[in-house]
Amino acid sequence: MNIPRILYSLLALAFGVFMIVYGERDDSPGAQMLGLVLALAGIYGFVKSRKKKSD
Repeated sequence: MNIPRILYSLLALAFGVFMIVYGERDDSPGAQMLGLVLALAGIYGFVKSRKKKSD
């Protein structure tokens, strides 16, 4: 099990959601987009690490 990779993925997801919320509050479309990209990268990393575990 690759614990650091899962933790980094979940951290990226949480920070991405934070950036989306903060960007909405600050009315900054750039921050929202970066948050979305970061959240999607976190989801992708989590799913990929979970698939590697089952192999």
